[in-house]
This record gives sequence, structure tokens and C-alpha cells, in this order.
Amino acid sequence: MANRHLARSIAMQSLYEWDFKGKKDENLDGIIKKNVEEFAPGLEDDSFVYHLVKQTIVNRGKIDPLIEKCAPEWPLEQVTVVDRNILRLGIYELLFGNYEDVPPKVAINEAIELAKSFGGESSGRFVNGVLGTIYRELGEPMKDDESKKHKKSEEVEVVGSEDVKTEGV
Repeated sequence: MANRHLARSIAMQSLYEWDFKGKKDENLDGIIKKNVEEFAPGLEDDSFVYHLVKQTIVNRGKIDPLIEKCAPEWPLEQVTVVDRNILRLGIYELLFGNYEDVPPKVAINEAIELAKSFGGESSGRFVNGVLGTIYRELGEPMKDDESKKHKKSEEVEVVGSEDVKTEGV
């Protein structure tokens, strides 16, 4: 597993735990530290994990309303904890990430992969629908970038937000 993908997995698990245990910001550093030690003991640089988690939390006031807007059938508290935090992470990378480091389609693809790995049966489609809607509303940045570095991310299939559902809600 690539280091960045592993870092995103740990970030998502840390956000999940933070959310599940009452959204107490004072516990965040301990949660991240524990998850890095447990799931990636050989990870040389954990700064990406800390950056993703902390910046996602800092920007939550801008991120959560987007989830509610792009998935109006699913009030935020009814979205599964896993899907909600994968969306937060994906939206953070889409809106506030560095497109040179992580192009938008890569951010979407990474979130979809997390949803497939950690979420329910329809989580991948749900995450894809919400992030795809946001990507289109942003004007599809870097849509026509054809460099080899970005070819793999071109596989992202976007479904309409009206087709979006999630498990266990």
C-alpha cells in the first residue's frame, strides 16, 4: 500500500474515532498517534496524516454544509460515520488541498477506494456521487490534464447525486 494511501486510511480511521467518541478536539492528537502506531508502525513520516485530520477538522464548518447540500436526502447525522468522515476527508482535499500534489480526480478516487474498503455495499457510489457533484460545481478543475501522473485517476465514474444512497441509514 502506498504511503499516501495508507496515510489517508489512518486519517479516515482517526476521523471516524474522533466522530464516534463525541467529536472532542482535545483527544485528536492521541487518537492519531494511537492509530499511526497501530496501523502503520513503519511509517517514516506521519505529518501527512496529522495534516489531513487536523485540517479536515479545522474546515469542518465549510465541509459539513456541502455534504448536506450535495446529499439532501441524507441529513448529516444519518449518513454512516464511515461515509461521513470519508466525505469530509475527500472534500477537504478537493477544496483546500494542493492540486499539484493531489489532483482533484485523484482525491475523488482515493475517497472512493476508502469507501469501498471501509464502508458498506453502496458507500463507493454514495461518496462518488457527492464528490462528483462538488467537483462539477467547482468547474471540474484540471479536467483536461493528460499527464501520465494523472492517467489512473481518469477512471473515476461520476453518478448523479439523485442516485446516491448509503447503507444502514
